[in-house]
Amino acid sequence: MSNAVRKLRPIHMILLAIPCVAILVVPWFNTVEPRLFGFPFFYWWQLLWVPLSSVFIAIVYKMVTRPGGGD
Repeated sequence: MSNAVRKLRPIHMILLAIPCVAILVVPWFNTVEPRLFGFPFFYWWQLLWVPLSSVFIAIVYKMVTRPGGGD
């Protein structure tokens, strides 16, 4: 199993950190405008990052696992 996974490189760590930074730095998105379908920016920004975080995690997973080595 250990042969199926590569070591994390800095690019992988950066890709995993992007969603965390985008959500945790509240002053960047602590605003009401612009609204999207009536939702204030504060809420839809956080909801936007739920699927985006999954995309970032999937990209890193594909970069780290060897072909045929993952589940």
